[in-house]
Amino acid sequence: MELTLEGMRDTAAWQHAGIRLPRFDVRAMREATAKAPRWVHFGAGNIFRGYIAMLAQRMLDQGLTDTGVIAAETFDFDIIRRIYAPHDLLSLVAGLHANGRMDCDVLGSVASALATDEEAQLQRLFTLFTMPTLQMASFTITEKGYAVFDLAGEPTSMVREDIAAGPTHARHIMSVVTALLLTRYRMGGAPIAMVSMDNCARNGEKLRAAVTAIAEGWVENGFAPTGFQQYLADPAKVSFPWSMIDKITPRPAEAVRKKLERMGVRGIEPIVTKRGTFIAPFVNTEIPQYLVVEDLFPAGRPPLEKVGVYFANRDTVNRVERMKVTTCLNPLHTALAVYGCLLAYDSIAAEMQDPDLNRLITRIGYDESMPVVVDPGILNPRDFLNEVLTQRFPNPFIPDTPQRIASDTSQKISIRFGETIKAYMASPTLEAASLTMIPLVLAGWLRYLLGVDDQLAPFERSDDPLLTELTRRLEGVTAGRPETVKGKLSPILSDISLFGVDLYAAGLADKVEGMMGELCRGRGAVRATLQKYLCS
Repeated sequence: MELTLEGMRDTAAWQHAGIRLPRFDVRAMREATAKAPRWVHFGAGNIFRGYIAMLAQRMLDQGLTDTGVIAAETFDFDIIRRIYAPHDLLSLVAGLHANGRMDCDVLGSVASALATDEEAQLQRLFTLFTMPTLQMASFTITEKGYAVFDLAGEPTSMVREDIAAGPTHARHIMSVVTALLLTRYRMGGAPIAMVSMDNCARNGEKLRAAVTAIAEGWVENGFAPTGFQQYLADPAKVSFPWSMIDKITPRPAEAVRKKLERMGVRGIEPIVTKRGTFIAPFVNTEIPQYLVVEDLFPAGRPPLEKVGVYFANRDTVNRVERMKVTTCLNPLHTALAVYGCLLAYDSIAAEMQDPDLNRLITRIGYDESMPVVVDPGILNPRDFLNEVLTQRFPNPFIPDTPQRIASDTSQKISIRFGETIKAYMASPTLEAASLTMIPLVLAGWLRYLLGVDDQLAPFERSDDPLLTELTRRLEGVTAGRPETVKGKLSPILSDISLFGVDLYAAGLADKVEGMMGELCRGRGAVRATLQKYLCS
């Protein structure tokens, strides 16, 4: 069986393999979308195909809409050319249950896919933003996609150049998005919702702040009228809803590929793009999924609530997001990431079989985070945490790795741990200085940044925009020589931009420094330090 429109014609073969085909006419959907597009999505990777585009598919399958979603890729263009194009925009989505069962769908809801490094496709994207039928643009571009300011709060060099050169020379994705909105404004100012679905706190605010900053620069430089700023500031015209998304879609697994090939599918080998993305025509993903979105859509929206999406007010979305990102999932993921790399694990599920690591994240979740969790009302925090600890992370069929989760930790750690620390500091009954497991993770991250594991063997650290700077700050600190730690960490531990709080003010800096010293004692020190504090 070939994953193409022609290959889908052999419906009996797909049915025999147990792979569900779209229940709608894919060609008719694409024609309808071209005439009256409603939804554009930026970021064509795994979370888009494995979750967001599948939501569109469910709506199409149920006859709730007749249009699909248009994928726009502004960073890794090989994804469009080498994954989407050869398969007629189709993908396979494999949902992996903890008992080993696999659900599989042919994803056919992507109406078109645009690689914006090609002028014709970029212009097609600009044309889409002139069309009043367009209701929403959503994003999964990772948190660093919204980074338009450096640590000093100034625009990055690329953004400064974009502001100086104007919208016709935009390079940063946020500059491109701002240019698209400027085009929409100039063509009548039709309303639209700009919906970040990235896994980061206050994602809608990050998107709004980035777009607004660039627009302000263009207005000051005479590239845009002042009315453009007013357009962006009016939520009845342009809204930036907040959202919380939760679904694990790791890199494609060899075991899944082989299973799909045994089922009869051909030509689904993974590739590595020029940008270093490991991706395949199939996506393997867990079954649990959550998407909560602020219901702020000035042009209307697809009926996503009928396929499992929660719509709520901003306060509820914020509570759900805080529950997940600061207490019940993301901090646990980061803890497993840094210690998994240090202890030479290559699987999150395998880490969950390690009694020390299992106990570490259980104590972070129940003992240190749960006392400050805010119940969002629509999801129960303890039930959510229990699902994470007993079903999701231990699922051996989800091939997720600590190395993937460790990416961009500098951009995440202030939210994943800093918010809990701040909640302790603000509490009349809790003391931040009483925390133990969270400081142990912060120290573990600093130990991770040295790039050698518990046996003092070097390992490759995951990508992080601050990796070079943090390496420089830790110059002279050496694993195996604990004396090199003393007095070297104060600039880092007091950096509010990293941790969201000055760890000295929180009463935790000395504790983190002491733990870091213990983690650096020599071979086996990481394991020994973990066990020491887990037994305390």
